[in-house]
Amino acid sequence: MTNADHPGETLSYQAAGVDYARIDPLKVLAQQAAAATAGNLARHGLAEVAASRGESAYVIDCGEFYLAAITECLGTKALVADAMRAITGRTYYDRIAQDTLAMAINDLITVGATAVAVHAYWATGGSDWFDDAERARDLVAGWQAACDACGVAWGGGETPALAGVVERGRIDLAASCVGLVRPKARLTLGEKLAAGDAIVLLASSGIHANGVSLARKLAERLPDGYATPLEDGALYGEALLAPTALYAPVTEALAAAGIVPHYCANITGHGWRKLMRHPGRFTYRLHALPPLPAVLRFVEQQAGIDKREAYGNLNMGAGFALYLDRADAPRAIEIAAACGVRAFLAGSVEEGERQVVIEPLDLVFAADDLHVRA
Repeated sequence: MTNADHPGETLSYQAAGVDYARIDPLKVLAQQAAAATAGNLARHGLAEVAASRGESAYVIDCGEFYLAAITECLGTKALVADAMRAITGRTYYDRIAQDTLAMAINDLITVGATAVAVHAYWATGGSDWFDDAERARDLVAGWQAACDACGVAWGGGETPALAGVVERGRIDLAASCVGLVRPKARLTLGEKLAAGDAIVLLASSGIHANGVSLARKLAERLPDGYATPLEDGALYGEALLAPTALYAPVTEALAAAGIVPHYCANITGHGWRKLMRHPGRFTYRLHALPPLPAVLRFVEQQAGIDKREAYGNLNMGAGFALYLDRADAPRAIEIAAACGVRAFLAGSVEEGERQVVIEPLDLVFAADDLHVRA
């Protein structure tokens, strides 16, 4: 089903316009400058938790509790929703609203925080974007539903019309989120991570909101574009728009059961390389793979990418990782299932070189394959 104009030609994530080797140095530079501002907290009687630098959320010590904060954006998934509306008539903005919140909340909970409030950032290419009442209602309804699913208050936001910055007819969706780590014993920054810990992976619901630039580029090559059917009969574009799983109910249920992970990783950009986000010298050995969603199998096959490209950039069926005391793993899997999320005992943490070893694929990601810390 590959477009005849591109026989056998591999389509990489980098070729689709996303090159982390060029993006990550700015992130590291920003982290270095940001760290120099930490002393400003002292004037408020607060202090940063230095170990949160380079993690998915920033943590501030407020005395009786920790405060965690994060800002994230949706990326280019709104473009898929706009294209699919022309095919099916649906706006899909309720779905991408959940995607946007999931990008922020799933990051926030990695540090053990309970998300408590979110703010929206909806930047459009002009005021005329807001004339579409159906699309606006779906965006608001989806945003509220995702807040309710995670027990989060929607505090407000910003809706700038940025003609000349954002393309006309388009919208850039983002969210900021704050949360509390209370009691402080719930803080999860990896201090307790140790050899012998179990790696439990939580299933993804599809492509989520990372890798969409690659998926969109692939659609350009398919004769029927987003209307191309997958093996399960779903349209390619609709499968891409399956909303990102919300993992906050799982982490809250774990806390209620007295299970505090030793570390957590949200598997977004950088794919399974994110499994070694912790700065320590550990080998993360995976001996089992979760089922691969049909849409990710389709992208992998039709784009002609190899396993290294796929697992190094896409979630490949695993959207979140829990690093747990091995004795807690079976119960954690049961708790996730009770929350409607499939979980898998996928591997273990070992002493050794900082690397991810995916044994079923004979694939290794070394420390130099991930640069997200200063």
